[in-house]
Amino acid sequence: MKLYIGADDALALIHSIETIAANAHDITAADKLLHGKEQRVWADASYRGIDKRPEHTNRKVDWFFAMRPSERKQLPVDGPVARNEKRKAGMRTKVEHPFRFIKLLFGYSKVRYRGLAKITNRLHLLAAFTNLLIGRKYMAP
Repeated sequence: MKLYIGADDALALIHSIETIAANAHDITAADKLLHGKEQRVWADASYRGIDKRPEHTNRKVDWFFAMRPSERKQLPVDGPVARNEKRKAGMRTKVEHPFRFIKLLFGYSKVRYRGLAKITNRLHLLAAFTNLLIGRKYMAP
């Protein structure tokens, strides 16, 4: 199974979760990760072409996709395109930070149940705990 999360780009709080089977493509989960009020979407190279799919053609968002690794290796290191790709990667790391809590802090790096429904319920709980821990630094003392 695979876990996908949608996270806020300002606070890195999780706003949506989707779990799918391991043999499904990444794009199939993307529709459930977008809540409709986003203005920008930062995604890795596996989501390229999602803006052309029928369910996303009428979304009014700015799509920022990473380059494929083979394309990025050919760029000059100090060029403007390479700097832009580094900036995109910096924004995408905000989605990776909640995985640190789920995997390392809560120890959920290996699935312990059979059935996607049980796993999804457990991950919703862990995502809520993750949001509490991430949001703790934004609360007034």
